[in-house]
Amino acid sequence: MKRYVLPAVSALVLSLALPVFAQNVAIVNGKPVPKARVDALAAQLAKSGRPVGAEMEGQLKEEVIAREVFMQEAQKRGLDASDDFKTQMELARQTLLIRELFADQQKKNPVSDAEVQAEYDKFVSANGGKEYRARHILVEKEADAKAIIASLKKGGKFEDIAKKQSKDPGSGANGGDLDWANAASYVPEFSQALIKLNKGQTTDAPVKSQFGWHVIRLDDVRQAQLPKLEDVKPQIAEQLQRQKLAKFQEDLRGKAKVE
Repeated sequence: MKRYVLPAVSALVLSLALPVFAQNVAIVNGKPVPKARVDALAAQLAKSGRPVGAEMEGQLKEEVIAREVFMQEAQKRGLDASDDFKTQMELARQTLLIRELFADQQKKNPVSDAEVQAEYDKFVSANGGKEYRARHILVEKEADAKAIIASLKKGGKFEDIAKKQSKDPGSGANGGDLDWANAASYVPEFSQALIKLNKGQTTDAPVKSQFGWHVIRLDDVRQAQLPKLEDVKPQIAEQLQRQKLAKFQEDLRGKAKVE
């Protein structure tokens, strides 16, 4: 009779132990390594934009086991009792808690479609209207600018003169080309002179700005080419979310009693 009892008892013990073992991925030096650590590491990777597939489960398991081995050795050496370690742990705790606070704030205060639309409308209002394709030659002295205008009237090629004499390194190498831009993107003196020109016309007199003296030619005019809302919605939403978070931080800091 006894020889039948022992296997039954063994089976009972094994059945009770199975759930315990199932909760762990390994036992390292007698200490269980819970599966929750693998799950937490996988979740952390997913948060950073690296989804974990089934093929990575083995790697994650090896990673948490290695961490347990190294952690046990560090504890054996008493490193977890040092003041430096405790300070670093407190800083890490603060960082994690603050990150969770900001994530919670963003979750509870999402950017609405109406806010995105309003921001887009402001952008359109500020950047709508006409765009100008212009070229310019920038020099330091008014006399040099006047000489360039005289040369152009005699048949000189604007692009060639710009490459040789313009002090603007960005446009000079491209024959003075400033590409398409809203007039408001330039300094006021330049902008005022530009919008008075007809297509293909060059300024009759040099235009002075904080950068020097300009000779300006208007190559073309068109209605502003603005992106559609759906094309820029993610960027606008991200920008507004950053602004909201910055305001939240500013408000908290302002309400805090600091002595």
